[in-house]
Amino acid sequence: MRQRILVSALSAGALAVVGLTTAVSSASGAVAAPTPYTAGKHAAKVCSAATAAHTAACMAVKLVNDKGVAPASTAPPATGLTPTGLRDAYKLNGLSAGGRTVAIVDAYGYPNLERDLGVYRSQFGLSACTTANGCLKIINQSGGTTLPRFNVGWAGEQALDVDAVSAAAPDAKIVVVQANSASFADLGAAVVTASKQPGVVAISNSYGGGDASDATYGSYYNHPGIAVTASTGDNGYQGGSYPASSSYTTAVGGTSLVAASNTRGWSESVWDGAGSGCSTYNTALSAASSFDTGCSKRAMADVSAAADPSKGGMAIYYPTSKTASTWAQFGGTSEAAPIIAAVYALSGNTAGYANALPYAHPGSLFDVTSGSNGTCPTTQWCNARTGWDGPTGLGTPNGAAAF
Repeated sequence: MRQRILVSALSAGALAVVGLTTAVSSASGAVAAPTPYTAGKHAAKVCSAATAAHTAACMAVKLVNDKGVAPASTAPPATGLTPTGLRDAYKLNGLSAGGRTVAIVDAYGYPNLERDLGVYRSQFGLSACTTANGCLKIINQSGGTTLPRFNVGWAGEQALDVDAVSAAAPDAKIVVVQANSASFADLGAAVVTASKQPGVVAISNSYGGGDASDATYGSYYNHPGIAVTASTGDNGYQGGSYPASSSYTTAVGGTSLVAASNTRGWSESVWDGAGSGCSTYNTALSAASSFDTGCSKRAMADVSAAADPSKGGMAIYYPTSKTASTWAQFGGTSEAAPIIAAVYALSGNTAGYANALPYAHPGSLFDVTSGSNGTCPTTQWCNARTGWDGPTGLGTPNGAAAF
């Protein structure tokens, strides 16, 4: 990740975080005193980078102090986005998933997922979501109950994903499908298994690797009637990232979200880490043909949601080892993809290819018109503007009418 993303040190931002603490605490119902980070707070990747071809890395980042540590805490960081704040920012209050299920696909195992999800939901007053009450199901990539080996980075990703779905759609059921590895083949097999689970209307994929071809991997993600969301990446304008660059997924970019004194109560700009670009392999979405993407093939993103770890990053409860867990503040486009999957579940409308739906209803989104995620040869690929742009797509949810 570029230095300017990974080290967003808060010399000037220390006061900004204090202001965000106050604003988010009042607007989002944050309930805890600030986690004791020191002044050098910055973002760090949760997962190791993909080191082999056709493998993926998770797209979660967390806030750490100047020693590279997120100090253990028994309470959520007060600067973290809460379920109340998230639903208010995206006008999701009053919407119901109506028993629909969001599937989450990630790599490797997480033995204490159910326990940690219970801590998160209890902290924020959400109803219990357990295997016993039928709300939660955890399976391997083949649909069995023998789960893969533990990986602390990917387990942190899973914690973010289940917490984000819980925050956005508290009454949605959740199926977590754990792939044996981070290879495209294993993750793809897990997506296929997720698509076969009863009640699944959306599948969240908070990972990505290099651009790849639907001719090779597209069958894993081709599920008409199910919204398949994918994170665009955390390295800014870089070109295509698979599976977000697939013609079968909804590519989800990222924003910086802050409480504001305006009619909405929040404002958004481009998160400079949000991935964007054009696929060199995959077919452009026909639904996007009138939106001047500038790409001859598949353009990403389609839509976006909060992703900046310091401005809209969620307070989550995550594992630091196979046995221990704590609170921290997480972001990345890994935060955005499960939020959008949950909004699809709230809409109840995923007929056909769900990535076409927002293009038919752009006026039902909050358009993000400021900010940049890098330097690019075609301005809309890395700079926000009215209408479609690469980092944020068509915008962020304003209720579920665009989905």
